[in-house]
Amino acid sequence: MSKTPKICIIDDDYIYRYTVVKKMENMRLDASTMDFEDGEEALNYITDHLDSDTELPDVIFLDIDMPVMDGFQFLKEFDKIRYQLKKKISIYMISSSLDPIDIDRAKRANEICDYFVKPIKTEQLELVFTQLKAS
Repeated sequence: MSKTPKICIIDDDYIYRYTVVKKMENMRLDASTMDFEDGEEALNYITDHLDSDTELPDVIFLDIDMPVMDGFQFLKEFDKIRYQLKKKISIYMISSSLDPIDIDRAKRANEICDYFVKPIKTEQLELVFTQLKAS
């Protein structure tokens, strides 16, 4: 991937969203970021930009537990519009949940590339960016 990747962070915790962006900056990972407080906001944005690949994210970091629309509800709705997208969006579930049920459910979801426990680690961010460059 030669262009600057777009990273979307969907998490109701402002401080966490901020720290992920700062971590990427400190690692000198070249990316543009967008963030949303819940899945519904993000889904509305994606739906509004279905025809504009440049506005859509390349990667989504998705929290599970959020108000309005949680991560699993987002995945269910995203699956309904996925076929309309002209670009592949990689989704990584990032949650503080260590519940084996949540982890198993996320790993069984076709849309999920991987499940990371908060806070996201440097190695995990490097892996995401390596996979982006390879695609």
